Amino acid sequence: MSRGHTDYDAVIVGAGIGGLTCGCYLAQAGMNVLILERHSRPGGYCASFKRKNFLFDAAAHSFGGYRDGGLARQVINELNIDILIARHDPTDVILTPHSRISFHAERTSTVSEFQAAFPGEARNITNFFSFIENPPAAALALARRRTFQDLLDGYFRDGRLKAVLSYPLLGNCGLPPTSLSAFIGAKIFREFLIDGGYYPVGGMQLLSDAFATRFSEYGGELKCSCEVKRILLDHGTCAGVELSDGTMIPSNIVVSNADARQTFSVLVGQKHLPGAFLRKLSNMAPSLSMIVVYMGIDPTAGQLPDRGVNLWYLPHYDLDSLYRKARANHADTVFMLRVGPNKNSMVAFAQASFLSLDYWRKSKKKLLDHYISRIESCIIPGLSKQLLYREAATPATLYRYTLNSQGASYGWDATVEQLADRDFYRPPFVRGLYLVGHWTTQGLGITGAIYTARERARWLLQGAKRKRL
Repeated sequence: MSRGHTDYDAVIVGAGIGGLTCGCYLAQAGMNVLILERHSRPGGYCASFKRKNFLFDAAAHSFGGYRDGGLARQVINELNIDILIARHDPTDVILTPHSRISFHAERTSTVSEFQAAFPGEARNITNFFSFIENPPAAALALARRRTFQDLLDGYFRDGRLKAVLSYPLLGNCGLPPTSLSAFIGAKIFREFLIDGGYYPVGGMQLLSDAFATRFSEYGGELKCSCEVKRILLDHGTCAGVELSDGTMIPSNIVVSNADARQTFSVLVGQKHLPGAFLRKLSNMAPSLSMIVVYMGIDPTAGQLPDRGVNLWYLPHYDLDSLYRKARANHADTVFMLRVGPNKNSMVAFAQASFLSLDYWRKSKKKLLDHYISRIESCIIPGLSKQLLYREAATPATLYRYTLNSQGASYGWDATVEQLADRDFYRPPFVRGLYLVGHWTTQGLGITGAIYTARERARWLLQGAKRKRL
């Protein structure tokens, strides 16, 4: 084995948005930081690619929390990230069997649309949105022990209204309201729906690239196409990492932006972990994955949905049934459609289970054709005649590119039982190891990832300050 020539204050495994955010904060404070990414460019799920002159966002398609005082805006301002952000209005549209309801940039417009569709619940709708936007601390603490269905039941009687409010959460969290943590559900509702729909002009890759550029300007070092083989330990304390080529890079702090099972079972190694934690780890449930359909289209050939809008198709109001179908990879389940800003590309997302690599090798083309046919029959008549390009990413694709367990889209399932477990973000049994991103049990999506990253960075910087004192 060879030894790297530089001793780093911190090594970060993975250049997803969580790793990049944490790295920026540490480097901004003067720490010597190295980020290692196994792929050729940073971003993880927050990435874009081109095929035949069509630009597609790989997975993440927008983000939330960019209002004045919102978390994403705070982080981007604190780190002086240079990025142009756009927002379309409406941000999300739900097509239900009985109506079309939009989430607008202004909350009052959204509330008015829901009240027009459900006049008997008008006052309750106002109260619910007020709670989501500014929840009392005591109520938010109680939400940690309740499901999102419990929260809805406290406000509404109309089952259809509850389903419509919950449907984008099923799409953005991978759980129906009967299983989703009320705490996470309320956070996602606020950050992705009330304050969602923000988009980096030029594609999601530019958001990751902007963080990577600022990280380098702060003196950080980013190495892509560089795979970490294991985390080095010295009597239970991090001592650095070993790369796949045998190079050892010393550091007493390692931050993992990788899958939690990959981090603990592979990089740390099971022999270094307590038996109780290994049992917990084996019992943790990862979220659903997804199939992503990428379509290059002729924008002049026919009528398309508004660009930059998340269009949700709700076939019926039984969300538990839709969830079970997604778990079984039944094709008629949750899906969302989004036309790109230039109107010549379109992406559809449908939830799916991993099952096996062989299953997706055999089923990919059939399901790709099915989803295009379904979009054509439900939303865009004649779509197949407009298509100039079609391709799909499956759970197997997402696993291959990220090593996320079972191609999980959202990290661990955001259930009450899997919420805010310290072992998954600051494990006491491996000193000097920290985790960021959606495997920490603290949040999901871009906003959740940057929240965990800023919290880890603050903890590390406070620890460094205490040592100097």
